[in-house]
Amino acid sequence: MNKILIIEDDTDINNMTAEALKKAGYESTQAFSGTEGLLYIEREPFSLVIMDLMLPGLNGEDLLPKIRAKQDIPVIVISAKDSIDSKVNLLTSGAEDYLTKPFDIQELIARVGVQIRRFARDLSGSGSPEADVLTFKEMELHMDSYSVSVCGKPLDLTRQEFKILELLLLHPNKVFSKQDIYDYAWDDIYIGEDKTINVHISNIRKKLKAVTEEEYIETVWGIGFRLKK
Repeated sequence: MNKILIIEDDTDINNMTAEALKKAGYESTQAFSGTEGLLYIEREPFSLVIMDLMLPGLNGEDLLPKIRAKQDIPVIVISAKDSIDSKVNLLTSGAEDYLTKPFDIQELIARVGVQIRRFARDLSGSGSPEADVLTFKEMELHMDSYSVSVCGKPLDLTRQEFKILELLLLHPNKVFSKQDIYDYAWDDIYIGEDKTINVHISNIRKKLKAVTEEEYIETVWGIGFRLKK
């Protein structure tokens, strides 16, 4: 059974979420501060984390990278912060999804299912080792180990950045719209998240530029992005 860690200081929301997860067939562990949540992360494995941002002890922005350092699992952030900048910052920092309070509990459960299924699919792998390696110019993308290197130098990518490159390398001659990219990398419904895609593409380019002068991603104005020949 998938075990989910809830990190939320509002007792009512925490209990409501735990009850909804139980009805949906998930096991949950409840933490009521960022510090307590980190202790659980350090002690036992989880399939997913649902966390608030405004937490006592250790706030969500500081907790997220600590979770990432301990366990490679999806994180869904729930917060009263509703600005697009807050959402983009969290997504580029490693959160897989973001819901604004007040939220619909059934939508949260649906998003939990999406992330757990996607993560399980990413881990399962299929085919021969060769089929799990995508190459383009001096780039190697290993689908089984979630790693990318350019000229033998590894790139430190977030999950969404990896998925964006994976999509482009799977179809090196195709131009992908922002909706195509969002649907693939986030497994979610696209609602005009142009800034989110632009930020992720920009971050990938910066990380590539740190190891090579070669251009890998081309902007096709008015359409989207593709690999640069």
